[in-house]
Amino acid sequence: MKKYLAGALAALLMHLVCLAEEAPEARQRPSDAHITGHVVDARTGEHLAYATVAIEGTTLGMATDATGHYFLKNLPSGRFTLTASSMGYRTERQTVEVVAGKTLEVNFELEGSALAVEEVVVSASRTEQNKRFSPTIVSVASERLFDATASCNLSETMSFQSGLRVENNCGNCGTTQLRINGLEGHYSQVLLDSRPIFSSLSAVYGLEQLPVAMVERVEVVRGGGSALFGSSAIGGVVNIITKEPQRNSLSLSNTTQIIEGGTADYNTSLNGSFVSDDYRMGVYLFGMVRDRASYDHNGDGFSDIPQLNSETAGFRAYYRTSAYTRLTAEYHHIHEFRRGGNAFDQPPHMADIAEQLNHRIDGGGLSFDWFSRDGRSQLGIYTSAQGIVRDSYYGAERNADAYGATTDRTLVAGAQFSHRFVRLLFLPSELTLGAEYNYNGLHDKYLGYGRDFRQTTRSGGFFFQNEWQSERLNFLVGGRLDKHNLMKRPVFSPRVNLRYSPVAWVGLRASYSSGYRAPQAYNEDLHIDALDHKISIIRLDPNLRPEYSHSVSASVDFTRSFGRVQTNLLVEGFYTMLDDVFTLEKVGEDAQGNIIRERRNASGATVGGVSAELKAGIPGRFEVQLGYTFQRSRYNEPERWSDEVEPQRRMFRSPDHYGFLTADCTVVRDLSLSLFGTFTGRMLVQHNAGVIAHDAETLTPAFWDMGLRLRYDLRLTRQLRLELSTGVKNLFDSFQRDLDYGAGKDASYVYGPSLPRSYFVGAKFAF
Repeated sequence: MKKYLAGALAALLMHLVCLAEEAPEARQRPSDAHITGHVVDARTGEHLAYATVAIEGTTLGMATDATGHYFLKNLPSGRFTLTASSMGYRTERQTVEVVAGKTLEVNFELEGSALAVEEVVVSASRTEQNKRFSPTIVSVASERLFDATASCNLSETMSFQSGLRVENNCGNCGTTQLRINGLEGHYSQVLLDSRPIFSSLSAVYGLEQLPVAMVERVEVVRGGGSALFGSSAIGGVVNIITKEPQRNSLSLSNTTQIIEGGTADYNTSLNGSFVSDDYRMGVYLFGMVRDRASYDHNGDGFSDIPQLNSETAGFRAYYRTSAYTRLTAEYHHIHEFRRGGNAFDQPPHMADIAEQLNHRIDGGGLSFDWFSRDGRSQLGIYTSAQGIVRDSYYGAERNADAYGATTDRTLVAGAQFSHRFVRLLFLPSELTLGAEYNYNGLHDKYLGYGRDFRQTTRSGGFFFQNEWQSERLNFLVGGRLDKHNLMKRPVFSPRVNLRYSPVAWVGLRASYSSGYRAPQAYNEDLHIDALDHKISIIRLDPNLRPEYSHSVSASVDFTRSFGRVQTNLLVEGFYTMLDDVFTLEKVGEDAQGNIIRERRNASGATVGGVSAELKAGIPGRFEVQLGYTFQRSRYNEPERWSDEVEPQRRMFRSPDHYGFLTADCTVVRDLSLSLFGTFTGRMLVQHNAGVIAHDAETLTPAFWDMGLRLRYDLRLTRQLRLELSTGVKNLFDSFQRDLDYGAGKDASYVYGPSLPRSYFVGAKFAF
């Protein structure tokens, strides 16, 4: 799969490049129309190195050099808007008139911003938009957060957003899932560069497999998003935006983490960005190697954290075929091996318990973007694909027949067109139209368990929306029509969003959206548990019906400055109704003695609550962010998961209270201190029989998972710096105290922080 996909991407890229070179515009003489200038800090006057300067409505842009200066060459003539942006600063704009044969000097003074409330996001409406004026609340996790929380992969950082929780679901293989507003991971749509190539299989371990070195930012939209992004966006949308080359740079870093007891986790990454002198071409290369030994917390000889070895490599590249067209290509390869259980020096079938997985993942995509010369229209054509080959072993009692093999193929292709009207009815507006095709072919085979599962899903969708826009008012109406091959009828998912600002520092928002999930296998359905010397397998009810949702939300957003202190307070209420909600029920054992759990429809459920988020900071000095969520997740009728336990209305693993804290302070120049942590309230967790005599439910204790990080920057030369860091994670050692013991353990009975108290040191050379 890897060589075919890489070859196809390379061939298509070369073909489009050749076509672009033949275009008349590519043969035109240089215009000798240039813009030069510098970008400085408005308060200190210090030049800002590597700030981004771009011309809106075109593909043209560059980063300032180490001295804070830039030089845009041979530009097309006309009237344009020039923007300057840098991390930690507000974006500034200036209108310029570009004339052939003339050079303009345009300088920028950027005001510091500790809160990043005016970032440009794409997930709210599938087009670039200022977050502050978006009709939908979009949370952003950026490189600043990755650094402050000492995160090496996305699973370590996504809990630091309101309404989000990352939890560990298996002590043997370490599966994780991201919950949004209390709903399980398969209720959320994970996107890579706005493309839904994360299939059910890749979502099982996906967030832990993606290193932050390849990620520019992660945008999160809470609540139903199917009107834009298709099936499985009931809980929300997680859009992972990969890094794009801006300037020539190179970095090498290592973080070594030592778990109490001596188990080490090594993370080493090498990344480089390279652009041509005329900024017409660029490529960002990334690679990471991770090595972690297994960890046994309670000394029973069975792992509580699995062995993990992985290698990740890939690139993102662009080619500006003209000032108004651009071709972008992305490719990534991930190889990951993980194993939990015991007898690690033996083949898995010689262990009392073994869960072993060997993933080989290859994916990539191509997109072509066109901008009209008047800057009002944009067309994007894209295709993305991902292939997974997984060799696995899920077994107990030294079962030699527990080996399995899985293949998974995902393809996405589509087009999107947007046009800005100067005035439509009563306000300026932007119309967005698009069509998208999704294919997934899954073959999951465990012949020793009599399982040979094949699933092919195909869906075609058409989406549209119109957003009326002004500084005080945004009103969006849209919808998506999907036809899924596992559903008899097409599904229409409407969406309505409203933002109103009575004064500049207050934003009021309200929204409604609907969504659906097709009756297909999802991530946990492709995972096999070892319980009580037996295997637990999930199967689908042959009469499984689609699940539908209706979501409403309302929020108030305050942004004010008090002297140099900038503040932002967001309070949001949300409520989601689920019809024919999917549940899991233990229905007995098969002829081989395997425990069978069946995916069935329940009558319905509701999830509702309130989240609050407070940010405050002084640019360049400190930034603090607090988030808290109160919610209730309940089935309409009591649901039974085991004959040994009374039916329960409360959803499992869904605490009523949870929150987070991040604080970053510059102690002195080049020395910073970060404090970060999450709080998880009491929640109901299933405990399967094995170590205990009968199936049971446990109301877990509340816990904090806190961390500290100290970082010092050494400026070796004007362009070369060395970052040194050290710290501790899970400061209070809140790791679960009542883990099961022995070969009959319930590996899914885990609920605390993913790691015990751990210490880390890091070093990064950056050029």
